[in-house]
Amino acid sequence: MATGQMAERQSFLDGLIQRAALRRLKRAAQSAPEADLRALRRQRAQARQLKQQIDELLHVADNRLALPLIGNQSFPRPHDADWAWRPELWTGPLPVKGISSVQSKSMLGREATLFHDCAQSELTLRQLRNTREADLAPFGLRLDVFRFTGSYLSLAIDLPEEAARGLKRRHLVRLETIVEMEKPIEIFARLNIRHGPNTEQLVREMPLHQDDVMIEFDLAYTKLNEKRVEKLWLDIIFEGPQMNQVTLRDLTFSRRPRAEL
Repeated sequence: MATGQMAERQSFLDGLIQRAALRRLKRAAQSAPEADLRALRRQRAQARQLKQQIDELLHVADNRLALPLIGNQSFPRPHDADWAWRPELWTGPLPVKGISSVQSKSMLGREATLFHDCAQSELTLRQLRNTREADLAPFGLRLDVFRFTGSYLSLAIDLPEEAARGLKRRHLVRLETIVEMEKPIEIFARLNIRHGPNTEQLVREMPLHQDDVMIEFDLAYTKLNEKRVEKLWLDIIFEGPQMNQVTLRDLTFSRRPRAEL
């Protein structure tokens, strides 16, 4: 018998067994008011064992089904966007969930790299599972900073090749994120575009007074050589980060052409 047929038959048998069990429980519940006490005591013990298993299943199922779906690339984007992307760190589970005493140039996953100039690192970086109802991203990123003796701290996100393909000076590149902090600090976003021997840089301060942060980089203000675009990456720069915890609940990019005048 083929594997598919065996699985189908097993599923059919499981259904029969489940329906028979439900019928027995229903009969037992209906006859409980007049049942023999010895039989009722036995049925109560069996029902309690079954209830424990059912409660455990419902608890796990409710929690898992309430979480954002792993691998989700769905998020609001401009209707005329010709490219959109959520990095892997916010999309799926990483083999290594976190790093303590993070050294400069340490990578978490294949796309995120932390840079700093502390002689002794008191930084931790870890991926966490989002559980809020409002979250679309399955995962978030948490940065804990204790004593900080360096002059800079930044997180670099490498964008995929698709971000560079067909990039023009008429494009707007949008960054959207959700940021949580223990105490207010300034955070800047710097978009880097390598084209040939040159690199264009556009810097924007994140408007952290908003729940959902949105920034657009207008490439019209660059000297971009459209024929030589090689690579894009984003630097998230943290100013005065000591004794703070910063959580990026989501991070997404999209690209759209500017409307012609």
